Amino acid sequence: MNICGYYPESINEGEGLRAVLFFSGCRHRCPGCFNPKTWNFNYGEVFTPERRREIITEIADNPLLDGLTLAGGDPFFSAEGAADFIHELRAELPGFPVWIYTGYTYEELTASPGSPEWNLLALCQVVIDGRFVEELKDTTLPYRGSSNQRIIDIPASLARDKVILWEPALSFKGHKSR
Repeated sequence: MNICGYYPESINEGEGLRAVLFFSGCRHRCPGCFNPKTWNFNYGEVFTPERRREIITEIADNPLLDGLTLAGGDPFFSAEGAADFIHELRAELPGFPVWIYTGYTYEELTASPGSPEWNLLALCQVVIDGRFVEELKDTTLPYRGSSNQRIIDIPASLARDKVILWEPALSFKGHKSR
């Protein structure tokens, strides 16, 4: 499994100040994708145990972070490895919020309970779902590129067995008190 980027701090991929980890590999191949190089599963660097540890330490040492965002490529094409990384992170930072981007829809990801994709989804708090559609591109939308994409509250959606859209928080706190 490869990663094709890591930002220790970003305000573009989710609410608040977030670390962002980009997984290599995507088979959706959305026309108009802003970074088609990430479709290649061999692009970037091998996500070694040492690199994982380095990123977790960096996240844990930054008390200003509000969470982690997994993007890509598409992390769901590396679902087991991405889930393992979240487990490692949460061993050090229990309850640390994770957002995740995907070209899959929520319905596709929840169609097979117990699958690696379903298990990864269940570890996260928010998913931005759906393929990028160039004809629906809208740069005024927060955290997404086209109007078909949704920002979904995963725990609420799983609990109610229907899609519940995410609502922004009123303030950001960072993880220092977690």
